[in-house]
Amino acid sequence: MRVVSLTCSNTEIVHAIGCSQMLVGVDDYSDYPANVVAELARVGPDLGIDVDHVAALKPDLVLASLTVPGHEKVVAALESAGLPHIALEPIRLEDIYRDIALIGDLLEARPNAQRCITEMQQALKPAAITGARPSVLIQWWPKPVIAPGSRSWTEDILLAAGLENPIGNRSVKSTPLTDEELRELNPDAVVISWCGVQRHKYRPKVVYRNPLWQDTKFVQMKTVYTIPEAFLGRPSPRLVDGFAELRKIAGLLNSN
Repeated sequence: MRVVSLTCSNTEIVHAIGCSQMLVGVDDYSDYPANVVAELARVGPDLGIDVDHVAALKPDLVLASLTVPGHEKVVAALESAGLPHIALEPIRLEDIYRDIALIGDLLEARPNAQRCITEMQQALKPAAITGARPSVLIQWWPKPVIAPGSRSWTEDILLAAGLENPIGNRSVKSTPLTDEELRELNPDAVVISWCGVQRHKYRPKVVYRNPLWQDTKFVQMKTVYTIPEAFLGRPSPRLVDGFAELRKIAGLLNSN
């Protein structure tokens, strides 16, 4: 089977279920595993997919995702071109497990997919909680601050790690926050996980120097951390890496 993946998360799922050899093309942002994607045709950025190039690869299946805002136009173009495709839209962690199983079925690799799901479930086993959960706000973007709400797999990851999402009461996938709102929320910590930015370019000082936040707990206690967006923002098996880092942060916060 010939497969083209149009998002990082789908590329990573295909690899995790042992089907990398089926990939013939990926989007420009797919970067893992590096040795696999280095050999594949690139069909453009996630919002600027070259559908003609995709068609030229003669795929049996194209994997798209509506978790990328604006990707609807790409999906419409795939439909117009008559290309066989699925467009996934996971919201919570259970949806990601469902999508892994679906891809496993389509690629005739259901046993591998189920094994992947089981490994994720074991790795993401909720931590035993004693006492209050520290509140941690994840920043998808700094200006304006954009953070995930309750309709996000990050809500499940935070809870499993023994943490609390300070805007977990907002029924949104993500939402912008004013500097004043974040000051009022006053979380115990902030995790920088800026989309499309490499971890070595994350700048905690951007958070620490904001004049409106000088009296917040996360500035006073110097509890601004970084986790790659690849570990939290992609609905793929690599969420277990983000969970592991959140567990370390939970340990640090609980020891203060």
